[in-house]
Amino acid sequence: MANKQAKKALEQFKMEAANEVGVNLQQGYNGDLTARQAGSIGGQMVKKMIESYEQGMKK
Repeated sequence: MANKQAKKALEQFKMEAANEVGVNLQQGYNGDLTARQAGSIGGQMVKKMIESYEQGMKK
């Protein structure tokens, strides 16, 4: 990403999503995650983005 602030925010978002689904995500390399763990993090991120979008539509 060209914008360093956006990259930092996305990393924080990813860490929060991992924490919510109970996956121990480390800073840096996480190649030891299972596909299920990685998928649960991505799924949680998408879920939160959709919720945020829907909340924005209600305003």
